[in-house]
Amino acid sequence: MTKYLYLEGSCGISGDMTVASLLDLGADRKKLDTALNSLKLDGFHYHVSRKNSYSIAGCDFEVHLHHHEHHEHDEAYHEHHHHEHRHLSDVYEIIDRGEMSENARNLAKKIFLIVAEAESKAHGCPLEEVHFHEVGAIDSIVDIISAAVLIDDLGIKECIVTGLNEGHGSVICQHGSLPVPVPAVLNIAEKHSVCLRPTEISGEMVTPTGIAIAAAVRTCNKLPSQYKILKSGIGLGKRDFGRANFLRSMIIEDCCENEQVYVLESNIDDSTAEELGLAMEKLLAAGAKDVHFESCFMKKNRPAYILRVIADSQKLAALEELIFRNTATIGLRKYPVERTCMEREIIKVGTIYGEAEVKKCTFKDITRFYPEFESIKSLAEQKGLDFRTVFDEVKRQAEEKHRA
Repeated sequence: MTKYLYLEGSCGISGDMTVASLLDLGADRKKLDTALNSLKLDGFHYHVSRKNSYSIAGCDFEVHLHHHEHHEHDEAYHEHHHHEHRHLSDVYEIIDRGEMSENARNLAKKIFLIVAEAESKAHGCPLEEVHFHEVGAIDSIVDIISAAVLIDDLGIKECIVTGLNEGHGSVICQHGSLPVPVPAVLNIAEKHSVCLRPTEISGEMVTPTGIAIAAAVRTCNKLPSQYKILKSGIGLGKRDFGRANFLRSMIIEDCCENEQVYVLESNIDDSTAEELGLAMEKLLAAGAKDVHFESCFMKKNRPAYILRVIADSQKLAALEELIFRNTATIGLRKYPVERTCMEREIIKVGTIYGEAEVKKCTFKDITRFYPEFESIKSLAEQKGLDFRTVFDEVKRQAEEKHRA
């Protein structure tokens, strides 16, 4: 069963809405506090509270900026602050000094890079000269770092964004009046293939920060045909569109009885055995569910191989490219198939030889235990025993203790 983070943008998306919905979903508030306090940024504080938007309750994340009246006389201070948080390199420095996991740090930088590239295209200036106006303001730095820390905390690798509702008309900003979607949003939607759905609502529903977060984390844009919602969170937006304004984020699980996967196939008669072995390694490392070779005879009775790969639909494009890069094939076939799997979980089993990992497989009233090869191998090596002795003992203990 694959778990996904699903960002449902029926009211568009913004940075603060995303942060609020992730907090409501149960992402760790303490990690957020630690990260934001470690940035050593003057001039802001933030509130997390419960509020309502047109009678829909949700979480509200609000960044308040301070004014530095008491520093009016301090030229050095003012000069320093005037030039801070301006370019991408300044923002990266702030992210680098924050306390967060490497994963969260890389995600925050990726989101900022997406915004910077869009602004650079909009204003026709080089990336390193992009001045973060609205975006580089402290609240966007806070929104993006917060979103990165919370998404990382949830630990879910797959993210679905199906389409973001966007308003129409125009919006007043620092550069005067701009049409909706604003240029930066349009550039991100174009470059990262994020679908926008136009609505009758007047105003900007999708912000550059919001769509940049969606573009950075999205791994697929289609919901499973059936799914179970494990948890949901509601983050409220600040804008009044005359109706409830919120972003829902959910943790969902694919729950098709028969899971749909794809089979990719190619007949290959002109790759070496070494090349094919390496291709298999690369395909498995890139997320193929299974890869195997079958002998066949091709035209002129040439002995050859059928390469067969089983994979999820969202991995297809990457795996196809790998096949073309790493084998001599010039074409391949793909077709959807349904597969039925036993439920699988890894359990730990204690034995007289030590602890080993065992795969417990169940389907209706059938239960089977398969000791994990690497686990048995290392125990056998440590104890100076043969593989089968350790394997049989681990299997026996697993069946005795975990049959229920």
